[in-house]
Amino acid sequence: MLILASSNSIAFHPPVASSRTSSSHQPNRYLSSNNNNDNDNNNNNTPNKPPTPNYKSRSTANPEPTTPYATNTNERRSKLESALTSLGINTNQLTTSPEYRGTAALRSYTSFLLPKSQGAFAIAESPQRAVVVANNISFLLREHKSHQQEWLRNHDRSLAEVNDLFKDQPHQRTPLILILDNIRSAHNVGNILRAAEAARVTNVFLCGITPTPPNPKVLKTALSSAAYVPHQHVGSTMEVVRELQGKGVAVWGVETTSNSQSLWTMEMTQPLALVFGNEVVGVHADVLEECDGLVSVPMLGVKNSLNVATCASIVMWEALRQWEVEGV
Repeated sequence: MLILASSNSIAFHPPVASSRTSSSHQPNRYLSSNNNNDNDNNNNNTPNKPPTPNYKSRSTANPEPTTPYATNTNERRSKLESALTSLGINTNQLTTSPEYRGTAALRSYTSFLLPKSQGAFAIAESPQRAVVVANNISFLLREHKSHQQEWLRNHDRSLAEVNDLFKDQPHQRTPLILILDNIRSAHNVGNILRAAEAARVTNVFLCGITPTPPNPKVLKTALSSAAYVPHQHVGSTMEVVRELQGKGVAVWGVETTSNSQSLWTMEMTQPLALVFGNEVVGVHADVLEECDGLVSVPMLGVKNSLNVATCASIVMWEALRQWEVEGV
């Protein structure tokens, strides 16, 4: 977890490098969590922080349950779900599947249920509005599926191009696998995929709520690199960990805990899978228990924190350095 010092004194505690002998350890927050890049509001050490402005955005703020805009929500939901069902759309899948997280279709669904202004509320209450919104959602879902299929075709073509480019090398890809455990930021995922392409990793597993290509925010920060990285979305991180272990791949959790060993003292085996966790809660404790080892990047500051994409790059390149992988 983040190590915060009081305003009166600051105590320096060097990172602990001990073997993983206990199965009951309580992991601290992941070494990339709550840094200035991820969440500026969590910097409790900033002096004279200006007060938060006393206003709300009408375009992004969720309406309070007591406002007129939140009334009749259940009635609107019932009408919309009935209209969607008649079009063959599963509303439960739309609202719960990670595939549709952040999509225009889901935003349209939510905006109809929770209008943000008096005008939007009046439109949502009109008799035929649910049918109109349902048809719009149906179109947006078809468009989303079309983009997904186009991405998959381009992805397969790009991977074939890479394999042909490096076909004369003894190892087309480095024996390194990344497992992203419910990372929430699409920008972080894009940066990790960009670094993974540069390291030519074997595979990247995007688990749980982790955003996946062709999410626009992922592609924006990946800068065209994502198409050249083998990756796949899997619902369960634990499933991936156990499957890789069954194939003889060592799995290490990258996490700051009392049982983690310093990255500088670890001899990185081949092949190796690295698990990186959520920006707030880190790698899930159950996943940590299943890992073959725990490793952390040594810290010298007070916050004891790195951005997850920065951390991933450091650990990947330490592996490449130890394996004496030569670049271009």
